[in-house]
Amino acid sequence: MTGWMRHAPRGVAVSACGIAAVLLFVGTSAHVADLLRHGLRPYDWAPGWLNPYWSSPALFDVLAAVFLLRGERRRLDLACVVVATDLGANWYAVYGLRHSDLAAQPGLQRLAVFAAVVLGAAPFVRRHLSR
Repeated sequence: MTGWMRHAPRGVAVSACGIAAVLLFVGTSAHVADLLRHGLRPYDWAPGWLNPYWSSPALFDVLAAVFLLRGERRRLDLACVVVATDLGANWYAVYGLRHSDLAAQPGLQRLAVFAAVVLGAAPFVRRHLSR
């Protein structure tokens, strides 16, 4: 555990570590795998702006996780922005472009749950981070 986590309540430290772990090991690995397999345009059906966006979490997931573990308050905001925009982009792709729904998309279901956890935990974790 990093310095700030030693002084934070256990639940806050566990939440921060869990969020960072998912960002690093699930988010980053999925986006890097897509980049390695398909390059910057993994989905032919997606608009030009959406493909590079889907590649960007390969970098931003890592940054958000590292900054969160370092205990910087405003960097937690990056994690919130990353998961919220990732959820928004995927939701748009599922409903607006693919004409599917949440029930048919287990990946979107997992992302929605993770976004809810991050956004729900953020106010409690943020109180214990440095300015």
